[in-house]
Amino acid sequence: SRVPPKDKKYFKVPDCWKIYSKPPSTHYTPLCAQACEASGFRAEGANVAVSVFLQLMSFGFFLCLDAFLYVFTLLPLRTLLAFLRLLTIPCCGLGGSRFLQPAQVCDLLKGLIMVLCYSMMHYVDYAMMYHLIRGQSVIKLYIIYNMLEVADRLFSSFGQDILDALYWTATEPKSRKRAHIGVIPHFFMAVFYVFLHAILIMVQASTLNVAFNSHNKSLLTIMMSNNFVEIKGSVFKKFEKNNLFQMSNSDIKERFTNSVLLLIVCLRNMEQFSWNSDHLWVLLPDVFIVILSEVAVDIIKHAFITKFNDITADVYSEYKASLAFELVSSRQQNAYTDYSDSVARRMGFIPLPLAVLLIRVVMSSVKIQGALSSVCLLLFYLGLITMKVLNNIVILGKSCRYVKEANMEGKLFKRPTAQTSKQTPKKANPTKSPPLSVQQPSTSITKQPSPRAKPFPPAPPPVTEVTSDPPPDSPPKPEESSSETPQSTELKHRTIKKDLLEIDRFTICGNRIG
Repeated sequence: SRVPPKDKKYFKVPDCWKIYSKPPSTHYTPLCAQACEASGFRAEGANVAVSVFLQLMSFGFFLCLDAFLYVFTLLPLRTLLAFLRLLTIPCCGLGGSRFLQPAQVCDLLKGLIMVLCYSMMHYVDYAMMYHLIRGQSVIKLYIIYNMLEVADRLFSSFGQDILDALYWTATEPKSRKRAHIGVIPHFFMAVFYVFLHAILIMVQASTLNVAFNSHNKSLLTIMMSNNFVEIKGSVFKKFEKNNLFQMSNSDIKERFTNSVLLLIVCLRNMEQFSWNSDHLWVLLPDVFIVILSEVAVDIIKHAFITKFNDITADVYSEYKASLAFELVSSRQQNAYTDYSDSVARRMGFIPLPLAVLLIRVVMSSVKIQGALSSVCLLLFYLGLITMKVLNNIVILGKSCRYVKEANMEGKLFKRPTAQTSKQTPKKANPTKSPPLSVQQPSTSITKQPSPRAKPFPPAPPPVTEVTSDPPPDSPPKPEESSSETPQSTELKHRTIKKDLLEIDRFTICGNRIG
């Protein structure tokens, strides 16, 4: 072997044991930190807190469930009480200016819509529709199902406007009458909409039922793959917090609607097999696969949206606090809307068409004959009321905790003061500006709680300073106010317009539902 001379320097091979024996922090941590800072990588954006997102989805799901159970449990009772009040008016006389309260008028309208649409649904043959859809090809059914999903979103978007226009027209005060076509045309438009939307959901349920009953499950596989196509259409788009909030609400609404559709499919299949429990265990694996695939697609979609748009996972806590604030504010004594209407307006979930279809399917699948069946129906109704009350207690307690954690308690008590301050505009001009500036950061759709918590503490000091200054400095006060009038008036007009965007349609109408 040749020995190198001592005067020449050769490259010395490092010892591998020394390299691997050293702690990895001295070699790898600075490189990773530099790479992360250079690429703008954020751990919170990539690794979305799945637990927070699932909490939002579950909270919204139970909100939709509460609004859906309200149609079956409390709405019939409220409609019956309003009808009895209407019958006893000639006997008891008029105690006030109105025959019925606005809440009772809305309950009567909802009850009449449900009764008329249920009677019209009897003329639609579910079995004929099922066999008509089953005779189509797989590709045609896949296209039809996609078209039905788009139509369902469009119907939900303008359906709430039709119902709000009906409630507004029926309960509008005489002092603020406006030009409209009348209550009866609005009522028939609402009945026609609910009937068409119920038929649309029935076609969706029939298509899903055909997919479950197909031999090779090819249609069901194609429909499940359609959820993954949704990732392609939404992940690579630019999203802001408000747009992501709307997407989250639509996802919650779709998950609840699909759950009710799966329930309808199970009921129809169990009826065809004479309520054999063995067939139920055949259906349950496919039902769980459909539900799990939809939840997995939602998690993947929101994970990549938050990563690509540099949105933190804390935004889902803000969305959850916003939904909780809507529920808590609708439970106040001076609330303007019922909680079911506030949930429908926020999430786009309208329970009336879905409830009409479910009643139609249940009444055609289950035969009620004899006294024992009537007793079982009564027990089932009491069980629904119990479930409604327990669910309501849980979500109301969760909502109060979420509102308290987000420091949004002051917003609940600011709404009544904003109305009383409008009555005295001349004396409260200097004192109005601090509250209006307080409400200014809460004008976004999501009602983010984080910026709200900061402006509330500095609000009281300016009020005390303004109230203490007028007695000594009464003459120079008009000069200051005159110099500040252009800016203050602009701020007032801006904030008033933004507050009107936050107020529901019932607020403009002046209808308080308590």
